[in-house]
Formats: sequence, structure tokens, C-alpha cells
Amino acid sequence: MLKETFIQLLTNYTDNNGLTNELWTEIEKNYTSKKRHYHTLLHLDTILIQLTEVKKEIQNWETILFTLYYHDIIYNPLKSDNEEKSAELAEKRMKQVLVPIDIIELCKQQILATKSHIKSTDSDTNYFTDADLSVLGQSWEKYSDYYKNVRKEYSIYPDFVYNPGRKKVLNHFLTMDRIFKTDFFYDKFERQAKHNLQMEIELL
Repeated sequence: MLKETFIQLLTNYTDNNGLTNELWTEIEKNYTSKKRHYHTLLHLDTILIQLTEVKKEIQNWETILFTLYYHDIIYNPLKSDNEEKSAELAEKRMKQVLVPIDIIELCKQQILATKSHIKSTDSDTNYFTDADLSVLGQSWEKYSDYYKNVRKEYSIYPDFVYNPGRKKVLNHFLTMDRIFKTDFFYDKFERQAKHNLQMEIELL
């Protein structure tokens, strides 16, 4: 589904099949890196499923799709500029297939919004960041798989370094007025997300 959706997306901008396949191969290679345990193709697939549920509410579906594929294309747990690097690569690749500049700029803004997950004035951005965080509101079993996979990605750090940092992130979400900015995702996930976050904190 991910590959087909990406190729279909690019046919709106280029008829260069070689370039389209090259760009998909790059996405696939990055998201299937052995160093990744959570930020994988499965993560993208989950977001796509969540967004498809609210497709009728999305103003620019094609922009959202570009954001989906490129928002975590650069991911290094040792760096704090992954979103910026991902946005830069997204811009470069989108220019290669002649995507209009207004779509590129909005895509970059959406990617950067995943750094803080604060409410945006753009409703599409809020739908995307909510879908990106949808794992927080899954069943405890699925949430447990998520936080364990995140820990694997940060395995270079010992517990005494990782745990305080992780608690800070979890408390950041818990102190928000709303984790999920859109009513759809708020109603669907907010209560369970707060329960899961608190449970993980207690385990750290």
C-alpha cells in the first residue's frame, strides 16, 4: 500500500518512472535501516491508515502524503535536527519531480511541526501531527511494543541517561492541555494516551 500510494502520488508530477522508483527505493532503504525499530515503514503505514479515516477533512491530501513519506526519512537518535534534515531532503526530492513551491513549503512546515507537536493554525498540520502520535492512544499492549522499540533505537544510552530524558518527553505530553489537537483524534485517543504515558513513567 505504501509503495503504490507513493508511486501514484508522483505520477501527478512526473512521468519519469526511473526517478520515481529511485525515490521510493531511498525511502524504503531509510525506513528499513537495521538501526530503526519504531520509525519504520510500519510507522508510516499506521499513519496512512489513521489519515485515511479523516481524508474528507484534509484540505491538501497530496501535501499530507509527501509529509508522511519524508517526515522521518532522516532519523539519528544522537542528533536533534532530524526534522530539519528531513525537511531539507523533502524539499530537494520534491523539486526533482517539479512539485509546486507552495506544496513544498507546506510540507516542510508539517515535517517541522512533528518536532514539538504544538497546535498549528493549519488544520492539515494538526491532523498529521495527531496521526503521528496515534500510537500513544493505542491499547497498552501496542503501546508497550512502541516504547520498547523506541528504547531499542536509543540503546546506545544507558538507563541512567535514557530514563530521565524519556520521562521529560512523557511529562511534556502529559502537561499539554490536549495531546491531540483535532476533535476526531482527541475523542479517539486522548484518554488512553494519558493512561499509557503515566503507566510508562511509573515503569521508568
